[in-house]
Amino acid sequence: MTPTEDLRRLLRAAKHRLVMNSSPVIARWKGECPVCRRETTFEARHEWFRDHLICTACERGSIPRERALMQALEQIAPSWRSLQLHESSPGEQAASRVLRRDCKNYLATQYFPEVEPGSFKFGVRCENLEAQTLPDESFDVVITQDVMEHVFHPDRVYQEIYRTLRRGGFYIHTVPIYKGLVATERRASLAPDGSVIHHLDPEYHQNPIDPSGSLVTFHYGYDLPDLIAEWTPFDVEVRRFHQRSVGIVAEFSEVVICRKPFRADVSYST
Repeated sequence: MTPTEDLRRLLRAAKHRLVMNSSPVIARWKGECPVCRRETTFEARHEWFRDHLICTACERGSIPRERALMQALEQIAPSWRSLQLHESSPGEQAASRVLRRDCKNYLATQYFPEVEPGSFKFGVRCENLEAQTLPDESFDVVITQDVMEHVFHPDRVYQEIYRTLRRGGFYIHTVPIYKGLVATERRASLAPDGSVIHHLDPEYHQNPIDPSGSLVTFHYGYDLPDLIAEWTPFDVEVRRFHQRSVGIVAEFSEVVICRKPFRADVSYST
């Protein structure tokens, strides 16, 4: 995108936030937030709860997918605050801020196309999820939030995360899974010269480090756990929620949990 298009996108986003902040509340109830761990009021000013059902007690107002992720993390790795934890592509949202603040062994990475992987920009380590420079078995937990729908080679990403996890470690991530899709749909791919081939109309999501947004490369379907199991020896679980008491009420509320087996003789072929 051109600088002019970037500016227009930013202005549209700012206008949208202004309109939303002045809109009437259409839903409100009390509960307990898994992110800030406080009694709170959940409220929404837009019917698309996934992005707009906020916790009023959270700094930066957590949304349902963040609450789903943090609830899963607390349940399966309750000692996460003292574990080695890698989060790829965090933004400034509530859950990432809590992870960064409370986990003493927290590593955040971002992918900067112009930066050598393993080096730093603005104090943040650059890593390409598809080809990481991180050592084998470095982490107990890896987290991504709505990242996997933007990669071109998800098989490589899952394999690299598997490599960098310790035995028994978890990859916990949110990713939109489309209830109308039995089979995963590829929306874009890379040509040999590195150019993007669009198989369907381009779709973009917000990107914390790029105002032009992130291209959506996949719409994942019901077969996602089977695909992950084809690509890696991960044990895979998908959790889906509708829990008013903790503010997890929205479309695309799934959390995908991949666990690296303890056994060393589990392998896969590519």
